[in-house]
Amino acid sequence: MRFPTQKQGVFYLTEGGQETEIMYKFGHDLPDFAMFTLLNKPSAMKELRGMYQRYLEAAARHQFVALMGGLDYRASPDWANKLGYSNAALADVQLQAIEFLREVANPYASQLPGVLYAGIVGPRGDAYSLNRAISAEESEDYHSVQIAALRSARVDLVSALTLNNIEEAVGIARAAHKADLPVSLSFTLDSSSRLQSGPTVREAIEEVDARTQDARPDFYGINCSHPVEFSPALEPGDWFLRVRSLRPNAAKMDKISLCKLGHLEAGDAYELGQEMGELARRYPHLDVWGGCCGTWEAHLDEIAQQVRLVRH
Repeated sequence: MRFPTQKQGVFYLTEGGQETEIMYKFGHDLPDFAMFTLLNKPSAMKELRGMYQRYLEAAARHQFVALMGGLDYRASPDWANKLGYSNAALADVQLQAIEFLREVANPYASQLPGVLYAGIVGPRGDAYSLNRAISAEESEDYHSVQIAALRSARVDLVSALTLNNIEEAVGIARAAHKADLPVSLSFTLDSSSRLQSGPTVREAIEEVDARTQDARPDFYGINCSHPVEFSPALEPGDWFLRVRSLRPNAAKMDKISLCKLGHLEAGDAYELGQEMGELARRYPHLDVWGGCCGTWEAHLDEIAQQVRLVRH
């Protein structure tokens, strides 16, 4: 099973930063940043439904395929066990999370050029620190638990986000391949325009591709970084043709500072849309667009509008 290849005029819109939106705009607590803890809270799910409806309306307005994901970033064993979830309960959570997305999207099916569902895989540790070392083999074993549940949920893509080291990325790619699921790997870059573990995004992509062979990811992305952080790392070349997705943060502030703010920092949605439109103009192979921390429908609407303007 593979993710659709690039096709002229076909663009995908992901969700934005649902965690920052639900916490800071709507006041719902997320223990350990875990969205799946809201599944049994009707008031929170009502807010989430409205959020996703506004996202789908933006995708429909600009005729982007909706590539939906979002409640399962922390739905892996270590994080779930900290919150008292067994692996069996965790698998059920994954099914509920994807089913929620299907229910919300169903009324929009006739308005959109397509809807695809992504299972979101986050790193085993904290995305913004190096944590303990993890080998590719440990990563494959660990993430295979969540990926098996995503296979049962019949997702169209395993979307691994905020990765900051090569070993974990290799393991996720191998686990997805064994489950016969398409996979995208998105790295997060710091203010030095590198992964926190040291390599450039080019070095990371080239090494992961070399080490995965038949299990090579369907594509790569960059997320949870502002364009001021990741733009200096972008350069033409075969490696960059493997990148299809950009999901920026709303604010130019570094991620550690953002985490300490305690409120939503939405930045300038119009400016962000202009910056992403310029990247769409410079790099016409990019086709998966969305947002990360601090972004939601206003940012997604601006980004989609600007991409359409330069790719009409």
